[in-house]
Amino acid sequence: MSRKRIQNRNTAVASHYSEEVAETARLKIAALCIVAVTVVLVIRLFSLMVLQHAFYTALAAGSHTLYEQLFPDRGSVYIQDSRTGEEFPLAINKDVFTIFVDTRQLETEEDSNNVVDALASAFSYDDEKKMDILDRINGKDDPYEPVEQDVEESIVDSLKEKKLPGLGFVRHPIRYYPEGTLAAQTIGFVGKTDDGSDIGRYGIEGYWQEELAGSGGFLEASKSLGGGVIAFASKSFKPAQDGADILLTLDRTLQYKACERMRVAMEDYGATSGALLILEPKTGAIRAMCSLPDFDPNTYNKVEDARAYNNTTIFTPYEPGSIFKPITMAAALNEEKVQPDTYFYDSGSVDANCTKPIKNAESKAYKDQTMTGVLENSINTGMVHVVQQLGKHPFISYLESFGFGVKIGIQLDSETTGTINTLYVNKKDDVDCYTATASFGQGITATPLQMASAFAAIANGGTMMRPYIVQEVRYADGTIDRTVPEVLRNIVSNHAASLLSAMLVRVIDSGQAHAAAIPGYYIAGKTGTAQIAGPGGYGIDTNHSFVGFGPVDDPKFVMIVKFEKPKRAYADSTTIPVFADVGAFLVDYYHIPPSR
Repeated sequence: MSRKRIQNRNTAVASHYSEEVAETARLKIAALCIVAVTVVLVIRLFSLMVLQHAFYTALAAGSHTLYEQLFPDRGSVYIQDSRTGEEFPLAINKDVFTIFVDTRQLETEEDSNNVVDALASAFSYDDEKKMDILDRINGKDDPYEPVEQDVEESIVDSLKEKKLPGLGFVRHPIRYYPEGTLAAQTIGFVGKTDDGSDIGRYGIEGYWQEELAGSGGFLEASKSLGGGVIAFASKSFKPAQDGADILLTLDRTLQYKACERMRVAMEDYGATSGALLILEPKTGAIRAMCSLPDFDPNTYNKVEDARAYNNTTIFTPYEPGSIFKPITMAAALNEEKVQPDTYFYDSGSVDANCTKPIKNAESKAYKDQTMTGVLENSINTGMVHVVQQLGKHPFISYLESFGFGVKIGIQLDSETTGTINTLYVNKKDDVDCYTATASFGQGITATPLQMASAFAAIANGGTMMRPYIVQEVRYADGTIDRTVPEVLRNIVSNHAASLLSAMLVRVIDSGQAHAAAIPGYYIAGKTGTAQIAGPGGYGIDTNHSFVGFGPVDDPKFVMIVKFEKPKRAYADSTTIPVFADVGAFLVDYYHIPPSR
């Protein structure tokens, strides 16, 4: 073979080999590109289907707008059976419907009549109401003529079965209170802000608004010309955080029993308002909280007087009168200035640097008495003697320690404080008129909760626990905040508390409060009938109170009963019967064994 032919063949072989190499390279590049695209698609699908699943789920369920606000569900509130732990809803969310008529679909007069007849049957319209609805839906070209609001789903289902032309339904949630008036001021209600959004008012709904409401989420994404979301464009998504659920310490049965007994009594006595509070002295847990007159939170806008929203047990301070005498006595016993059998002669009046002498009720004079007798007979002059032995500034210090003049911090909206400011007017050490009258509960004010809390400290051996009404807060992420009973402070010694408790048992066994006795139990307590101060001084109207606790040997409850302006003279004829009835029910309800 000639050299030239060999060269040509070698050139051809080399060219063919080069082409094969190039083809192989192209195939490899193509394969790499396919792999790369596949990897990108897999990663993107993983991101869409797993990492951003919530985003696209929310997007698919809602509108395709550039920005969509996502709203949380409001948390529920529960009451309980404190014996078993069973829970009952007190405030929940409930779906209801707005019923409207699309008048464009009413082609004949018969259509209109059929719609109105169906509505009249469902909602018991009278002839006037039927004509009003008929006038509103006839002769209009309006796609939305609302005819009923907040309609139950069962009624909507029955109307849907009729398949009437033009009748439409819009579902929306509302706040619903299945127990009606039960614990109304404690729970509060959900109202509207100026911009139409929901907001809690009063009670639990108001104080715990932020926790119950939860937090809104958002969905933000770029939008194409066709209105769809651009999948690979920048976006952000934050899901809504539902509100927390709250479990109260209130016992459902005890709350109902106590408040209904108060309702009957308030009407019987012609009182302006009433309050009742029951708490456990060893823990501070509140088991019943009644405030009358009350209202139905489902129809809160129909009350005649907005003062019905106020929880009298925490909102309305008043001059407590003689139920304050055990507080003064506790301080003097603890300082060993007096003993239960310390002698006192009552002449019926005492000069305490006031404009006129201080006297007892009905200007009585009890002559030879002990400190126990001072409480049994509710002797004002005896309490002035006690505070004179104690001293002004120690007296003030004890009142501050008992929590008077400051908020307890009950975690309910609209708690207020009473005042002991009159005691600070005169800086001198001498017991002045303000101090003398404060010793028997005049010239200072306190709320029923403050009085019950002070008596609970006495019942609990001198140790004050923080009163609480929220047992658990359950957040949407599963976190639970449980209230742990909290010792606030030791106010008096166990010995002083025991002495005073025994004295208060005598008040019921032998004194003016004998009708408060519960057979089989040692019960301690004190009545108070206090004149109500007005612009011209004290008038004829009074506040009646009774505070008691028991069984004294192992206290399970403290109860305060209060009536404003009852049409009876003294508290022993108004508050004591309520205390006795509710107390007897309570010891049976909790199966507390008799001890006497």
